[in-house]
Order: sequence, then structure tokens, then C-alpha cells
Amino acid sequence: MATAEHELDDPVLRSLTGRHRDLALLDGRAARFRPEVGPFMAVPDDADDEDWQALARLSHGVPGLLFRPAADLPAGWSVLHRIEGVQMVGVRTKAWTADDVVVLGPADVPEMRALAAVAEPGPFGARTAETGTYLGIRKEGRLVAMAGERLQTDHWVEVSAVCTHPDWRGRGYATMVVAALADHVRRQGREVFGHVVGANTSALRLYEELGCEVRRSVQATEAVAVGPALPG
Repeated sequence: MATAEHELDDPVLRSLTGRHRDLALLDGRAARFRPEVGPFMAVPDDADDEDWQALARLSHGVPGLLFRPAADLPAGWSVLHRIEGVQMVGVRTKAWTADDVVVLGPADVPEMRALAAVAEPGPFGARTAETGTYLGIRKEGRLVAMAGERLQTDHWVEVSAVCTHPDWRGRGYATMVVAALADHVRRQGREVFGHVVGANTSALRLYEELGCEVRRSVQATEAVAVGPALPG
């Protein structure tokens, strides 16, 4: 049985075949989120031609994001973008009050998507908020900051969609909402982790302020299956 630490070696596949199975498209050992949920997809480390063909069938020409180097992709896949980053663990919690942080629900999704469009924390689709609990901060009747749970394994929860509206940055809201989310996760007996693009210095600084440490470097590849139609 894998330990909690080992779960972070392949959190995408574990999430898609476990806690997020109801939000996933599955074909044999291949898996990906439904496009309206998110771009992540995965095959096992020892994937063979059949696994890659299964992933191509699931994709139907829609690009997806794999947590593996571009060099690992076989023929029949076109690389669109390469991302270098790090996986971080060890968020410390800080005090917060109900007046500072609120739980966001289905009725808040339009405002959450509008904030994501302006603050650009990464892909945020019509059903992204279904991946877990999302917390936010409202000021003057507006949603100005948020963060939520994305990938989930038995012992770990990924913090994602961390963002603050440009007009409200520099006030510690992102730090506050991430700390609140970490506290929420720990109350369930699990720990938080995060993925940060290496060039995103502000995100790296935020996680460092929360006491995070780099667990490992990660490479992600945005790619799409191309070539002749595969058998269904």
C-alpha cells in the first residue's frame, strides 16, 4: 500500500480514479477530468500504446494537461505548451474569522469565474468549483479573493485557484484564504499541497510565507492527440 507521501508522486491519476471519479472520464487505465471541470489528464507511469490510445479517445481532440515531461509523450501527440514548476507541502495555518473568510457555493460560481478571468490563477471552468470546498473574501459586496480544493487523494488535498482581484492585492487576502483552507483540510485529517509554476514569483512567495517547502520539481505538458481517428 502506498504511503501518504507516495500519493503525491501521481496525484492527478489518484484523484481521477478515486475521490473525483464522478467528475472524470475513464477508459481502461487512462483518465481525464470532464472538460468543463478541468484540463488534467493522466496515464500510469508505465503506460503502453493501449493506454495512450485510450487517453486519445477520451480527449476527442480537446487539449489536456499531463504532469509529465514533453519527451515522455509518444507519437500521435502534439505538444502545445511546457510548464516547469514545483510541488510544495507544509502550509501553516493562521488565525481567521468568519467575517474574513466565507464558504462559496453554486450560486457564487459566476462571480468566481469572473474573478478568475481577471486574476488568472489558471483554468476555471463551469464545473471547476465541484472539485471541493472553495473559500473567499468579500469586500464592499464583491468577491475579491478565493482559493479552493482541486486534486484530492486519501491523505492530501491540493490548494488551487488562489487569486486576488488586482484592485485588492497587497493586503494579505490570498495568504488569509489559503491558511483558512488549510485549516479546513486539517480538520478532516488530511494535509494540503500545491503546485506552483516556477515563473510565478508572487505565488512562490505566498507559499514560502506560509511555511511551505518544495517537495519536488514537476514538469507539466499541455498536449492534444492528433493523427488518424482511433477506434472507439
